[in-house]
Amino acid sequence: MNDDGALRRGAARVLEEREAAGLCGLVGGLDHVVINTEPVNFEATVGEMLAFTGYGVAEAFEDGERRVCVLSLPGSADILVTARKGGVNPFAAANAGPKTAAMPNARLETFVFASPDAPRLALLQRGRGVAFLSNRVLDRPGCRFIQTAPSAFTGNSIGYVQWKSGARRSYATSGAKDTPLDLVKPNKAYLAGIGRLDHVATRVRAEERDAAILEFMGLTNYDFAFAVYVESLNSITSVARLSPGDYAQVFTSGIAPFRNLEESGPTEKFIYNYNTRAHHLAFETRGIEDAVAGLARDGLDFLSDLIGSREEGLKQIFSTMSPTTFLVNEYITRYDGFDGFFTKGNVTLLTKSTEKQ
Repeated sequence: MNDDGALRRGAARVLEEREAAGLCGLVGGLDHVVINTEPVNFEATVGEMLAFTGYGVAEAFEDGERRVCVLSLPGSADILVTARKGGVNPFAAANAGPKTAAMPNARLETFVFASPDAPRLALLQRGRGVAFLSNRVLDRPGCRFIQTAPSAFTGNSIGYVQWKSGARRSYATSGAKDTPLDLVKPNKAYLAGIGRLDHVATRVRAEERDAAILEFMGLTNYDFAFAVYVESLNSITSVARLSPGDYAQVFTSGIAPFRNLEESGPTEKFIYNYNTRAHHLAFETRGIEDAVAGLARDGLDFLSDLIGSREEGLKQIFSTMSPTTFLVNEYITRYDGFDGFFTKGNVTLLTKSTEKQ
């Protein structure tokens, strides 16, 4: 059974280790995330992002290894949609589950954080035993980049990017060619209210919850902030933060480990069906009632009605799962300077809505 005592003691140790290793100040906020999809679903995935978020296409290219579309929104981390052309997928083992067989390469794979000195950061992390997917920091025309091997606890990779001073912000590799997409962002007024990436929630096994959070803390400058327990649904929502105004990393797990599909609750059931993975991307949304009504008119289905109120401090809602990525969109509004991030009531109702998955 989980409780926060052991996690907080572990978090204190990680903070000391980060300081001793010289890692403080070498990792900043979230720069971008990488969502990989099946090649046949590449355009459809980009189309979903254009239709259901405020993001627009900033860059599209391909090289010998993959197709890439960069989706951007001012003030927010970028979202890269990718499709491999072949080769070994290092995330394959983490993608395996009873409901993932039709799309074995679909997943939010990597969370990439800004660094002022990616080579030094990688060197220090290697000294701590961190494994990376490449033997060196990759030197691209616009940036330096490296990413860890997928985590045994989350199935996610953590990347570090250092943007080169004076260079155009481009993710393209040397020799990549521009490949414009025949896609147009819908001209819908409500999309302007769907803003920055507020948080992403990854579902991890109950018995690995502490290890997953502590590992993430060791790879970033984030700290464990708090957890919301929903005992009736065997679920914990744990939040790691860099600072109150920044993107937050969320981990959802069971309180007790999986037993069976009938008893273990929606969080552990999701992991049984889809393996450990990012469950949803949450977007800060102005005019959430109009946005949700517009999204529904334009074909996005939801797992519930809007949850919460101005009096409670926030409103939230989950979409149904994307047919191309296994990801859910969350739309969230916090009212009047609300700084609690979540409320237990909202977390309970949102978690319960995922029983339908």
